Amino acid sequence: MSTTVSRAYLDQRLAAAKRCSKEAAMAGAKAAAVATVAAAVPTLASVRMLPWARAHLNPTGQALIISTVAGMAYFIVADKTILSMARKHSFEEAPEHLKDTSFKSAGAPPASTRPWAFFRH
Repeated sequence: MSTTVSRAYLDQRLAAAKRCSKEAAMAGAKAAAVATVAAAVPTLASVRMLPWARAHLNPTGQALIISTVAGMAYFIVADKTILSMARKHSFEEAPEHLKDTSFKSAGAPPASTRPWAFFRH
């Protein structure tokens, strides 16, 4: 079974990928901005109020803490955004027989395979 892929299909997929990556980058940037503020406030406050932090966290250490939190937030949110969009688009393009995610049970499993059957003896 051979299928041909048209130029229009490839262009459509490329446009969707660009849109997805742009949306993920924007979501990551927003999360990084929020995380920067959320990390900067306690870090800078602790350097002013706690003697240990004043003695051990120089400006480079403070910047490293804040930028690490911002970078982690960016990449985590961007990755989650890309994965959720890919999942959504793959579900939309899936064949109809795969879209039915409901669980159809054939009844209870036999007593020997039930995990709690051991305790009933």
